[in-house]
Amino acid sequence: MDLIVDSHQHFWDRSMSGFDYSWQDKKGLEKICRSFLPEDLESNIKEAGVDKTVFVQTQHDLEENRWVLSLAEKHDWIAGVVGWVDLASDECEGQIDEFNGHPKFVGVRHVVQDEPDPDFILREDIGRGLRLLEKHDVPFDLLFFVKHLKHAATLAKRYPGLRIVIDHLAKPEIKAARMEGWKVDLLRAAECCNVWCKLSGMVTEADWANWTSSDLKPYVETALEAFGANRCMFGSDWPVCELAASYQQVFDALIECIGGVSAEERSKILGHNAIDFYRLPVS
Repeated sequence: MDLIVDSHQHFWDRSMSGFDYSWQDKKGLEKICRSFLPEDLESNIKEAGVDKTVFVQTQHDLEENRWVLSLAEKHDWIAGVVGWVDLASDECEGQIDEFNGHPKFVGVRHVVQDEPDPDFILREDIGRGLRLLEKHDVPFDLLFFVKHLKHAATLAKRYPGLRIVIDHLAKPEIKAARMEGWKVDLLRAAECCNVWCKLSGMVTEADWANWTSSDLKPYVETALEAFGANRCMFGSDWPVCELAASYQQVFDALIECIGGVSAEERSKILGHNAIDFYRLPVS
């Protein structure tokens, strides 16, 4: 039986000191301004028929890596952890070495979208860190807004051995039904065979109260046109998705959006691609 893998979910524990969850205190985010832990997610994935998940970082803090890897050791269904290392630090390679030995440490992300410098990811000091990820064969998640997406192809060509995945389709303007700029840069990124794309994070870019799967479908179809069924993967973006939809609603919406693909392509999008990209330790 084919495994279904959620390639993008988060945990946070607001009772833990040292982590910065202040972004959740903004008006309108009340639904997610609490702790979300494995016991909260487990019932959701069981209901949806999801077998495995990949945690993706929320903190620029090595302690989060250590915390979530400990959770992954207790829960078999957490198949991988995309953590964080300080790409600009002289200690970056040592940090990679610390975590790369853990079988469930499968990638690195930095919250690039929040950096004041729109060209942050092209900086020379960040580039040294990205070369180290390439050297150690550690994938990199790109958390971009549309304005950053033009950099994806540049990075892919600069680091051809680095596996790159674009989170949340780079957050297109779904609520406004706008594709200008986004589509051109997505297609350009997709020309690079080392770039993949997560079909995730869409409901929170749509109208939270009134979205339908038909609002999402043009963006999913564009991603599939660009990357093909071999380089797109399902992600829930739970619990952020709870702002606009339940876990089940997110899963059902994607199933509806990919209704025209073959059974083989569906298996790739829902599981095989995440396993292949992150080289998840699953059987």
